[in-house]
Amino acid sequence: MNPFWSAFVIFISVAMMIGCLWLLFANARGKPGESTGHVWDDTLREYNNPLPRWWLNLFVLTVLFGAGYLLLYPGLGNFGGWLGWSSHQQMQRHLEQLTRQSHLAYAALAGKDIPALARDPSALSLGRAVFLNNCAGCHGADARGAIGFPNLTDGDWLYGGTPDKLVETITRGRHGVMPSFKVVLKPEQLQALVDFVPYWSDPELPVLRRAAGVKQFTVTCAPCHGADGKGNPLIGAPNLTDDIWLFGGGRERVRETILGGRQSTMPAWDGTLSRDEIRVVAAYVYSLSHQQDAAP
Repeated sequence: MNPFWSAFVIFISVAMMIGCLWLLFANARGKPGESTGHVWDDTLREYNNPLPRWWLNLFVLTVLFGAGYLLLYPGLGNFGGWLGWSSHQQMQRHLEQLTRQSHLAYAALAGKDIPALARDPSALSLGRAVFLNNCAGCHGADARGAIGFPNLTDGDWLYGGTPDKLVETITRGRHGVMPSFKVVLKPEQLQALVDFVPYWSDPELPVLRRAAGVKQFTVTCAPCHGADGKGNPLIGAPNLTDDIWLFGGGRERVRETILGGRQSTMPAWDGTLSRDEIRVVAAYVYSLSHQQDAAP
């Protein structure tokens, strides 16, 4: 705030407090029973009775409290107050305290690998807090995901669910792309895939439909998803033989995916999260699909 506006704020503040006190005492001089001369309906008279003493004292104390506050704390323009307090300093002290507590908490977990952290209740508590603050927006507070966002509790992993892969995924992020086959496939080729892929593991799928689907799948999809349809974690190609679908596994969803393609991006958290935070959130995610090995 420049000096002019600082002086203006100080002047207005002080003038208002003085004006309040003047107005208060100027209207406290009345005498009991003294009439102002105002009469309504012949009998209704206005009297200039003094203010009650308790109310007057309370008002004066309120003004004095305000003046004392403005002398001790910021509020009068650029005047910082005799105590030198500021919200920035308070926030900084609080942040430093939280940082020290965080360092102590993470120091106790140093040297433990991801499975060991997944068995440590304090590590899981820290990891869950990091997850809720940074990951729940996409994967959900229960980590069960949604359409286009993977479920982290089922043990099915696009890029692998080992401890090292989890740390790598969180650190570097992922970008999965399935190209559109709209201009590549003929209607009958598209139909062969739609009739087969959603029902890959259905033992009641007619033999002719399976044969036609496998033939077209081998040409169109096998380079990424593998000839057996079980996917490729090196490129994030999903397993098509189970009942887990990132974008939905019904016929229309599969048709939409083949025609339009799909793109999925998980941002890299390196630089946003510390190495310790990445380790504990990886341990928390690891624990979700390894409940038998995780701490309660």
